[in-house]
Amino acid sequence: MRVTQGMLSNNMLRNLSNSYDSLGKYMDQLSTGKKINRPSDDPVVAMKGMNYRTQVTEIEQYQRNTSEVHNWMDNSDSALDQATQALQRLRELAVQGSNGTYEDGQRENIAQEVDQLRDHLADIANTKVNGKYIFNGTKTDTPPVVDGEVQEGGGDVVVEVASGTKLKANIDAGEVFSSDLFDDIQAFSDALRSDIPDEELDANIASLDNHIDNVVNERADLGARMNRLDLIEDRLSSQEVTANKMMSDNEDIDLEKVIMKLTTQESVHRAALSAGSRIIQPTLTDFLR
Repeated sequence: MRVTQGMLSNNMLRNLSNSYDSLGKYMDQLSTGKKINRPSDDPVVAMKGMNYRTQVTEIEQYQRNTSEVHNWMDNSDSALDQATQALQRLRELAVQGSNGTYEDGQRENIAQEVDQLRDHLADIANTKVNGKYIFNGTKTDTPPVVDGEVQEGGGDVVVEVASGTKLKANIDAGEVFSSDLFDDIQAFSDALRSDIPDEELDANIASLDNHIDNVVNERADLGARMNRLDLIEDRLSSQEVTANKMMSDNEDIDLEKVIMKLTTQESVHRAALSAGSRIIQPTLTDFLR
């Protein structure tokens, strides 16, 4: 085949153009740190990257959900601890009132403290976190206790904390801050102000023990769920590390390798320019110098 000057020039220009493309590709990779900058560069890497990025986004959302559930549970546990202390104080007052050594004025003083503890328990039941009532189920915008009356609560607050795993965030407030609780405390207060013998106040001790047991049982159930939530958080953290590593392996460049390729390509490009300058036919001006 006859090789003409035009063929040599065209080949040189095509090779130089390809060399510029390679230089541009490596420069883009170094400036962005990514193997590809558009899906057409490598559709397989692009598709895998989208899947990995979706997985990382899901994990981050689950972590936000677990944080919300943790916040809810921690505040519930703290409130139940305060409720337990208040109920234990009520029991102490019931024991004191039933020992038969107090006068009427002293029983009135005990009744006043009982009233304050009842109001304190109502305040605990109306605990708000981030503007939400945490002891009223899904009815987070309405208080569970209004003017001493227990309102009908909502259902369980269930939050998805991992793929296919949902966890109950709230407690059964009806088991702790029930109408029976406030009625029994009010009955105890009324009994202290009445003329009934001190010995008959023993019945209040038994009812308060039942309410204390209810709080303890709810805290035990809450504690079990908090332990499970800790395990889920550990698993999400591990999954986040793995997903980020897979995403990085898929789309991030090997910096040293790309720098070596760029250096090599620069050498090739200089050689191509040198060879090209020899191929281009001298013009009449060159002979006239």
